[in-house]
This record gives sequence, C-alpha cells and structure tokens, in this order.
Amino acid sequence: MPLDSIRFEVTKLNCGSCAGRAQAALSAVPGVETASVNLANRMAQVSGRAGVDAMREALSRAGYPAREGTLRLSIRGMSCASCAGRVEKALTGVPGVLSAHVNLANDTAEVRILAGSVDGQALARVVERAGYGARPAGDDSAEREAERQAEQAALKRDLAVAAALTLPVFVIEMGGHLIPGFHALVMDSIGRTASWTLQFLLISAVMIWPGRRFYAIGLPLLAKGAPDMNALVALGTLAAWLYSTVALLAPGLLPEAARAVYFEAAGVIITLILLGRFLELRAKGRTGAAIKRLIGLRPSVARVERNGEVIELPVDAVAVGDLLHLRPGERIAVDGVVTEGRSFVDESMLTGEPVPVEKTGGDAVVGGTINGQGALVFRAAAVGADTMLARIVAMVEEAQGARLPIQAVADRVVIRFVPAVLVAAALAFAAWLVLGPSPALGHALVAGISVLIIACPCAMGLATPTSIMVGTGRAAELGVLFRKGDALQRLESCRVVAFDKTGTLTEGRPELVRSVAVPGREAAEVLRLAASAEQGSEHPVAEALRRHATGLSRASEMTAIPGHGLSATVEGHRLLIGTLRLMAREGVDATPLREVAEEMSAAGQTPVLVAVDGGIAGAFAVADRVKPGAARAVAALQAQGLKVAIVTGDTEGTARAIAAQLGIDDVRAGVLPDGKRAAVQALRARFGAVAFVGDGINDAPALAEAEVGLAIGTGTDVAIDSADVVLVSGEVRGVVDAFHISRATLRNIRQNLFWAFGYNVALIPVAAGALYPALGMMLSPMLAAGAMALSSIFVLSNALRLRRVGSVLPPTAPSATPAQIRESHA
Repeated sequence: MPLDSIRFEVTKLNCGSCAGRAQAALSAVPGVETASVNLANRMAQVSGRAGVDAMREALSRAGYPAREGTLRLSIRGMSCASCAGRVEKALTGVPGVLSAHVNLANDTAEVRILAGSVDGQALARVVERAGYGARPAGDDSAEREAERQAEQAALKRDLAVAAALTLPVFVIEMGGHLIPGFHALVMDSIGRTASWTLQFLLISAVMIWPGRRFYAIGLPLLAKGAPDMNALVALGTLAAWLYSTVALLAPGLLPEAARAVYFEAAGVIITLILLGRFLELRAKGRTGAAIKRLIGLRPSVARVERNGEVIELPVDAVAVGDLLHLRPGERIAVDGVVTEGRSFVDESMLTGEPVPVEKTGGDAVVGGTINGQGALVFRAAAVGADTMLARIVAMVEEAQGARLPIQAVADRVVIRFVPAVLVAAALAFAAWLVLGPSPALGHALVAGISVLIIACPCAMGLATPTSIMVGTGRAAELGVLFRKGDALQRLESCRVVAFDKTGTLTEGRPELVRSVAVPGREAAEVLRLAASAEQGSEHPVAEALRRHATGLSRASEMTAIPGHGLSATVEGHRLLIGTLRLMAREGVDATPLREVAEEMSAAGQTPVLVAVDGGIAGAFAVADRVKPGAARAVAALQAQGLKVAIVTGDTEGTARAIAAQLGIDDVRAGVLPDGKRAAVQALRARFGAVAFVGDGINDAPALAEAEVGLAIGTGTDVAIDSADVVLVSGEVRGVVDAFHISRATLRNIRQNLFWAFGYNVALIPVAAGALYPALGMMLSPMLAAGAMALSSIFVLSNALRLRRVGSVLPPTAPSATPAQIRESHA
C-alpha cells in the first residue's frame, strides 16, 4: 500500500545506534524518500511512496519491528455484503492500516494497524466519507446495546409509517385482482385520475420519510460508481415512481398501451425491505445472545473489607489484594483465592459442569460463578479486563469476528455482484423493450425493477458471520472456547486426535502406590531423600512423592534433566531421580530393580528410580487414574471416524496400559517435549490433519505444530494463551463437543451459502422474465422484494438453530464399555 507520509512506533530501540540502524533500514526501502527515527519517543516518520508491508519487513529484518495494534469500530448503515466490502476497502486504503475485517453480522470492523500511525477517530471519519456511520468501539456493551435498540426502534417506526401509507395504495391497486367488482367501484367513485393522484401523494410520502435511508446512502454511492444494495433499491423504486409519475402528469409521453402506474410496487418494496431489515436486526441481536449472557454474569457491586469494615462498592472499584466477603447464594464479583470459609460453588457458567465444586482455604474462585450455602472470604487476584470472565468474553468476541477460509468464495462473488446486477437489470430492460409484447415498456420496467430488487447480496454477507457468532457463542456456553475463530473450519478437517496423557486423559494427580528398596536400604528413607530433592519441582510425580514423605531436608545443586528426571544433593548424598533411561545414561547399574520397574510399567504405573551416591537405591510406582469420562470421549471420537492416538513422555508400558483402558491402539511413548512436534508431523503424514490435545504448558510445541491445538484444563493463563481452542471444563468430553460444534457450524454455513447463491442463481432469471414465454407470467417487483427479505431472514433463522446444539456426551453417563459406546455412536 503506497503512502505519502506516515508516523508509527518502532520497538527494541535501546540506544542511538539502534535508532540509526532502524532509520537506515527504512531509508533503504524502495519508494521511501525520507525516514527518521526518534529514540526519545520511539517513533518513525517516513515519507514517500513505499508500501507499509515493505517497511514492516525491513524493520523486522533489522531487528527493530514496528509495533502493531488492533482497533475496533462500530459501523452503522451497512445492509449487505457489498457494504462491508466497501468499508473494508476504505479502511485498507488508510496509510498505516495493515488489514481490515468487517463483520456484517455484528456491525463491527477490526483493523490491524501500525501503532501510532492512525487512531480510531480518524478511521471512523474515513468510514463516514465512504457513506456509513462509525465510531471507535469501546468496552461499554450497554452503550452498544442501547444503540442497537435505538436503531431497532427507528426501523420499527419507519416500518409502521410505510405500512400505513402503503396499505391504501395496495388495496386500491391490487383489490381489483382479488375482489370482483372492486376496480369498477374505485373507477366509478373517485375515477382513475384521483386514484392515481392519491397513490402519488401517499407513495411520495413513503419515499421521502421512511424510504429516505435508501436514497441518502444509495444515490451518493451510485454517483461515486460504487453502488450497494441501497442503490439497487433506490434505482428500482425511483424507476417505478418516475414511470408512474409520467403516466399521471404527462401521459402523452407514453404509448397508450403503456400508460399504467406502479406506485404500489415502490411502496410495497420499501415496506417489505424495511420489514426484512427489522426482522434481520432482531435476529442479529439474538446471534450475540451468548455474549450478553456472559457479560450479564458479572455482579454490579461487591462487599469489600476496607479499614476493618465491610462495605458495598461498585465492582469497578475493587482492587487486586482487596478482601471480599461473600454471602450464601451470591455471585462472585472477581477472580480470587479463598482465605476463610468453606462452601460449594456452581461453576457451570465456566465449565458446563452442573455439579458444584467445593471451595476452602487456598482454592481459586472465578468471577461470575455462584456461591452455595456457605460464607466465604477471598482475596481479589484479578479484576476488570484481567478476570477469567472478561477474558472469555474477549476471546468469544474475537472468535465471532473471525473470517473463515470458506467465506472467501462469497467475498469474491460479492465484490462484483452489485455491478453485475445493474448490468443484468439493464439487459433485461433492453431485451423486453426490443423483443417484448405490448406494452413492451411496462414489461421492461417490471423486469428491470424485479432484477434490481431480488438480487440483493444481503444473504451472502450474513451466511458465514452469523453462523460463526452463534456457533462460537454456544460453544462458550458448553465450556469450549474457540480462541481463534478459524479453528472452527480447521478442526472440521482434522482426521486424527492426538492426546497428551498426564492431566489430559488422566487426572494429573498421581499417587504413590508401591515402594521398593534394594537390600540394605529402607524404602521410607529413600523416599524421604527423593522427596527432599523434589521440593523445588512442580511435576505431579514429585508432588506424589512429597505427599507420602515426612521429615524432608533442604536440597542443593538441583538440576532438572528434561524428559528424564533430576539430580540434587541432600544431606551430603548425591541423588539421581528418574527413568531407567536416565540411570543408563548416567552409568548407574539398575539391574537389581529393573524387573520391578518393568512390572510397574506393565501395570500402567510410572516407575521412579532413585540412585544414591551412584548406586541404585529404590523404585517407586506412581499411578495416575484415568479421568472418568475419558473412555466415553475416546469412543465417541472413534465413532465419528477419527483416529485417536496417545503422545506422551511416559514409559511405553505405562502408556500402553492407559491406552488399553481407553481403547486406543496408536501409542507413541517416551517422547520428549521437543519430540512431540515430530510425533505430530508423523501422525499427519500417515493419517492427515492433526488436532492435538494437551495441557498448554509442556505440550506447547505440539499444540503449535498441530492444525488445531486444544488446551484442556481449568482455564489457566498458559492454557488460554497457548491453544486455538480452550476446553475450560477440563473434561475430555469437551474435545467431542468441539468437533461436534465445528461440524455443526460448518454444515450450517454451507447451508446458508448454498441458499444465498442458489437463491440468486435461480431467481434472477425468473425476475428477468424467463418464465414468461412458457407460463405467461412475470415476477412482480413486490414479490421480488418479499423474496429478497425472506432470503436474509432464512439465513439468520438457520444460523440461530445452532443455539440448540447440545453436548454430545452428558456430564453423567450410564456405565458402559468403550465398545458399547462406539456401537451406540455408529
């Protein structure tokens, strides 16, 4: 994108030489005339005709990347996909804008910019010059909802006025077709001239008042050579009105056979399109119902302890570190950690799980959840935009604004659609004028207007974003957060699901189940030494050892050995703790306990070997239980035709024992964290696209490598930030729900696109008069307007069906074997 002058922020500038190198990199970009970089404010000023992308790449190569940011705008006045495309084109033409995505379903634009180059107000002015209202979108959802309600009220008022003024015209003109003798009654009572004059006055009022929106937007855009749906309506209704006005005021300009009026067509078209927009706006409001429900979960006040006194404060006044007092039945205001009390908290809004969770001292609570019968005191840990609820809302909003690859087809068509419709209408008009029967001019007018009205691309523009909004919103209610909207489509294409084991398929809280020591050693003493060495580790196996040991000592010289274990010094003894591979690598003879370790692995337990001062001393078996719903979830995935695999760093025996319980036959064990990426690549080469399910911490390489990464857990920071999809509930069945919602949403989008395209392909020829030679009938412009409105309402109504999508596997299920579950899903 060429530019004249631009100012933007540059990062990683630490000294004058950094600024000089960044400036030199910019100056070397072809098309840059002058460039300067100011170290004090870290801003670059560039003039010339270079492209923004070229400058950004040059700075990145030099090691001083430009800072990027995202601005959101609320847009008013968009009515179809061509409107959205026009706004996008206007925004991407602004220097400093890297990309712009306009969502017709929620009337927003998300603009990626070079930070500092442009602000929200400037972008809003650009949109306004393109013919649409705009303002920077803040976080005030109440304000946005008020705007939507005001727009809906204005539409409702205009619709009522248009209907009231059009009804008499419709009755006068069309009554003769429905009621025998009605036409003669009108002619005998008031006469044709008075009838036509009354119609002229009423429909002119319709066009001037409720219909003004079409002309105020459509005609300027038509003059600029960028027509939209409003221009199509304006052209069609003006053509009908002008023709009818000539027939009334200057009938001598028309052939005798062509002297007729079409005032009722103009009025009914405006009324029906207003009705369609009103119903469309109401439906669009329902597509965001999930977001509204989530936002509504946050209470407005909280009981905060200040200076020894408990007072009620607005939630926005709560600060991190405040002590909050929670009464039975109250909704928790912010995220925090319990300091006093004991209660059960309903976290279903977060996890989808109906069973309340016990909370006591040290346990985390999440804002928006509901306290049970006990009283709690907790310390605020996250407030405002940092709370889990706020972050969930932000993620859902981001996902709802995503542009899926499947939408590209509609976008390419819409760009050329409105001009093509104008050409088609002109050709239909000319063909009827030259070839049509008498009155040729009347037939030509009907055909041209019908083509203009029926071919609105509204349904095309709504087909994808409405389904995304409803689908991702419903997914959030089920505890499945699509952090990246395009994961919806990528997940549908996955053919294999690879699971990490610990904490994903299993509880992630291993317990010590067996202790063995070599002759001359006490198992309890070896355990005490090992647990002392593991004090600095957060690994679940280390925690299991510590829970069963007493009298721990301070450890020193601790060194983690990734994928193997650790070494440390305790009470003067050098300890080595880990796998058989670690013992072999360090030259420790593990023969006395090798058979024991292999028995542990064969039983699905994790063997932990301990060497003291270079000699093998003991072996401890740690077992991690399979999650209750894991077998059902795996069976359900397999019943959908998906290949299921385990990729784990645990031993072959342990991994295969767990796999046998779950009915999984593809096991890749002993994989180090760096090797999980290669395991994903191998699965892709053999089976196809891969979805990897892990905890979002140790599995980061695999989550990044997979087509879709799903973090399973309780919504920790790292889990949320590391995956495409976050399964908040921590249940494996969330994976099944994610696939189910993905397929349901993509199926819904395809239905919408098929309808939107099929509707236009089928009805444009009909509107042009294709049925007249065979049936002697033409499509009335009024029917065309009704069909056009119904096409958008169909798409929205179809998308809203996704609100009924439920969880595939209920939280509590009857006892069944994996084979029975697979059979029930087949």
